[in-house]
Amino acid sequence: MQRRDFIRNASLALAAFGLPSLPACAASKSGQLGLRRLGQPQPFDFATLKGQARALAQAPYQSHKRVLPGKLEALDWDQYQSIGYRQDHALWADQPGKFQAKFFHLGLYFHSPVRMYDVVDGKAQELAYDGAAFNYGKSGLKNGELPADLGFAGFRLNTRKDTDRDFAAFLGASYFRAVGKEGQYGQSARGLAIDTGMGKPEEFPDFIAYYLEQPAADSDTIIVYALLDSPSVAGAYRFAVTNGDVLLMDIDSALYPRKTIERLGIAPCTSMYQVGENDRRMGWDWRPEIHDTDGLSLWTGAGEWIWRPLVNPRNLRFNMFVDRNPRGFGLLQRDRNFEHYQDDGVFYEKRPCLWVEPKGEWGEGSVQLVEIPTVDETFDNIVAFWNPKEKPQPGQELLVGYRLYWGAQPPAHTPLAHCVASRTGLGGVIGKKREYFSWRFALDFEGGELASLIDKADVEAVVETSRGRVEIVSARPLREIKGYRAMFDLVPPEGSSEQIDIRLYLRSGGKTLTETWLYQYTPPPAGAPERTLY
Repeated sequence: MQRRDFIRNASLALAAFGLPSLPACAASKSGQLGLRRLGQPQPFDFATLKGQARALAQAPYQSHKRVLPGKLEALDWDQYQSIGYRQDHALWADQPGKFQAKFFHLGLYFHSPVRMYDVVDGKAQELAYDGAAFNYGKSGLKNGELPADLGFAGFRLNTRKDTDRDFAAFLGASYFRAVGKEGQYGQSARGLAIDTGMGKPEEFPDFIAYYLEQPAADSDTIIVYALLDSPSVAGAYRFAVTNGDVLLMDIDSALYPRKTIERLGIAPCTSMYQVGENDRRMGWDWRPEIHDTDGLSLWTGAGEWIWRPLVNPRNLRFNMFVDRNPRGFGLLQRDRNFEHYQDDGVFYEKRPCLWVEPKGEWGEGSVQLVEIPTVDETFDNIVAFWNPKEKPQPGQELLVGYRLYWGAQPPAHTPLAHCVASRTGLGGVIGKKREYFSWRFALDFEGGELASLIDKADVEAVVETSRGRVEIVSARPLREIKGYRAMFDLVPPEGSSEQIDIRLYLRSGGKTLTETWLYQYTPPPAGAPERTLY
């Protein structure tokens, strides 16, 4: 009875805010294979969805989480993963277009039912949950033993040519992800991040309804609308998803705060970094590197290109890159060499980069990076997003547009040389006794004018630090990559473990040759093994 009351209350709440309520006996057969519809088609467009979001924000928030039947609650990862969606129930399976949509089942971590709508000729009609649409695999579940109004958890998109491998998926809170031609999932994006990396619980908004617009037969783009809700904000989103070698999501959003939001994260990218060339603190695994992405790239409003390698810190780390009207930013997987990972199961070298390109002027704010300690690769511990300078206030309408590019290479490239490897280790001079602790940095740059400068010009490394002493600075040709390697040792203040900010770039004759390399180094605590090797 408690579960029924919850569903009834949620249905009534949605009806009050402009969404058609779930009629008890309105299911009807559609022209689609195996699909049913609820109620009658209703006029729909993005303006309609924004009206629903505005109405949600004007009413008290109601949680969308649901107590699932015991058998669903008890599923483990493998059991949940064995649940598949039947091809004969795929949305648009009997239509001539290039794409199909399939749905995810509730269970495991996914406790919030998401309402699904098909949009045809400017009218939306809800899709009914049907247990017969799923193949329950090794889950131990059977069709007919779950509630008829259970609902869906999310959806994924396939091409008609490949109905097994999806190229985009929306599942869990406001999370979604996509792939380029490599076909390998990696990092995720979110509709919105709220209070990430603060000294209080993070808020995870939910997409509570999706509207999938049936694409024209010759279209390469799918339009998806999403309604977002959380205690702090409601919102409406429009995704134009174009599949290709680099997948493009053109996004428009309208946000309606319920209250002042301390830290609003626009276009959040979520990734994992455990161990890499520059940070082997958690290098217990047999694989040399384990990460979805290895750095944050920024193209500032002033035109500067910045590369910030990621780390797996000892303690939560927060960075803010102040900017005005940024041209783009993203979490990238620059290292695409299999030998550096040696993982023939999840293929980290194929993980997609994710580049955010603002539409219009975003004004003043900052790209913010949160790095959280992790002991294994199952935890997404990296988040990057845009935070507007002015805190959103209740009653406002915030209109934000941007494009997301998923693939091996971002669409925007610096004309300067870029960093392709950041390595660190114990400093000092080989063959000489170490008299004090220092840490070595070795950075490889390629591209731009570097190849043409080998043996023809003096190239120097410009290094700046917030504290400590820099020594043994060099920049020398690295012919193997037709570029240059910059090296230096950093000597932190005696006994200090305080964070040190580092900035480096290469120049010749006063001319900047590379993007700006930024880093945050935290010296190991007193008594750490590397502190005692002298």
